[in-house]
Amino acid sequence: MSRLVECVPNVSEGRRGDVIDRMADAIRGVDGVRLLDRTSDIDHNRSVFTYAGEPEPVMQATHALVDLAFDEVDMRTHKGEHPRLGAVDVVPFVPLAGVTMDECVALAHRFGREVAARHDVPVYFYAKAAMRPERVRLPDIRQPQYEGLGALIDTTHAPDLGPRRVHPSAGAIVVGARPFLIAFNIELASTDLRLAQRIAKEIRESSGGLPAIQAKGFMLTDPPRAQVSMNLLDFTQTSLARVWREVESRANAAGVEVKRGELIGLIPLDAALQVAAEALRLEGFTRDRVIETHFLE
Repeated sequence: MSRLVECVPNVSEGRRGDVIDRMADAIRGVDGVRLLDRTSDIDHNRSVFTYAGEPEPVMQATHALVDLAFDEVDMRTHKGEHPRLGAVDVVPFVPLAGVTMDECVALAHRFGREVAARHDVPVYFYAKAAMRPERVRLPDIRQPQYEGLGALIDTTHAPDLGPRRVHPSAGAIVVGARPFLIAFNIELASTDLRLAQRIAKEIRESSGGLPAIQAKGFMLTDPPRAQVSMNLLDFTQTSLARVWREVESRANAAGVEVKRGELIGLIPLDAALQVAAEALRLEGFTRDRVIETHFLE
């Protein structure tokens, strides 16, 4: 059986197409690694790369990406809407097949040691790889952003590895291991931003809502409509179907219909099967009941 690890680095560059192309080429240039998806956003000035392969090639591809990003992105002039600490903001390792979460934690810790030594950059560990309980959540680490990190790096934000100073151009980097994250948005048939924000607050874990859910409310344009934007950090704790029901019930209670759902990036097969099982109330519905999985596996 193949041993497959996914890596989903978030890079603080979403505007220069030629640079983003070279980053993608750096990943593709490593034998045994397949680039699965790339998404860039001009307003956030951020790109997300998704690739997978055996652990060692994935490590090589991630170093190649970081090397290039650190050469091309200067945080002293970087502007964007998305919170970030560095040129390569976050590097999560995700077990896909034949690899345990503990192995991904070890991979994250090894990569963190190597990148700290290679680039003399501060390194923070988060999620399953966190070395401190207060650093499990990525937003808690990223809260001061690049501009405010220098004032805290010798106190509350002392790095787990590397120097206690912000790298002038690269900033800092956060490395972790986590389950598959699903980025899922629900659009409301309304322009009521406050409603979307209220629903987001009620369902996110940090406000006492659903386990492993992060959520915010946004206003979209062309046409104008409100959106509840979410990250499902662990779909085994809270499923897509559960999230949909919770958002829809709150919207309907306010006299608003749910317009549509939107997936950003990729979704694991088990999460899709989970939705089917819940929607159809199927007992014992597992992947071996789907004909294609017998060929894929």
